Amino acid sequence: MSQQAAPSAADPTEPDLGRLRDLVRRLRAPDGCPWDRKQRLEDLRAYLLEEAHEAADGLDRAVAGEGWGALREELGDLLFQVVFISELANEQQRFTLAEVIDGIHSKMVDRHPHVFGGAESLDDAEEVLRSWESRKVTKAAETDRDRSLLAGVPRSAPALVGGLRLTQKAAGVGFDWPEISGALAKTHEELAELEEVLELSQDDAGTDAHATAFRQARVQEEMGDLLFAITNVARKAGVDPEAALAAANNKFRRRFAGVERDLRNQDRSVVEASLEEMDEAWERVKQAEAPDAAASPAARRR
Repeated sequence: MSQQAAPSAADPTEPDLGRLRDLVRRLRAPDGCPWDRKQRLEDLRAYLLEEAHEAADGLDRAVAGEGWGALREELGDLLFQVVFISELANEQQRFTLAEVIDGIHSKMVDRHPHVFGGAESLDDAEEVLRSWESRKVTKAAETDRDRSLLAGVPRSAPALVGGLRLTQKAAGVGFDWPEISGALAKTHEELAELEEVLELSQDDAGTDAHATAFRQARVQEEMGDLLFAITNVARKAGVDPEAALAAANNKFRRRFAGVERDLRNQDRSVVEASLEEMDEAWERVKQAEAPDAAASPAARRR
């Protein structure tokens, strides 16, 4: 397979990011916007995270077939934050927007030698991932032998995202179960350990506060181990655990709203209804969504 030349850093057919940079500079000018002039680097962290989450929500809507408009808008908001932060860095003579763009362009070309370089072609996504992580480890060893492979996963990342990225990186250098059955077995093991600790916790009545706190810490630890193991199973199954949980959350929101409507049609509210009444309403909502699905008491409130 012939290797392609690396794309140029600037494409004249695309809108110029310089226009957005100039907009930020105008807002930050002495006669610009007082609010924008006031912003400092530390003020923008929350906005960056908020816009990233809103872009992710827009992506979920697009995947769910709810249209692409929200994703387009939220990506614009996120891009504005990138440009704004880059301009603040430029004001402090740290780096420019052009350096940000050139840096990621060079990094992506470097990490895809099977596309842009002379490396052997890779046709399998798993091979690409292993090659990617191996090159990063080699480069890190050249500059900092003590730097961990996992150092690139931010501790501030959402826990499910962090768990996915940690296991992806470890798997990229071969630290992984050959088959998903190994990851599943680990999940069963962690669930059994959690069940054991929870059973012991039932005996907390009458024990001192120190023992109760210790037991609760054990529950938290085992719960974390179970969630981490489930995240690993999701990775082996090719599923993004964060997206899967987000979809499950949305499903619960939708179905619980259906329960509320169902009860209102009976002049009842969720505050007044018994658990049995809510369960019955839940099953009616599920059946309305999937008429052919068999109702299962074990699936209650899922």
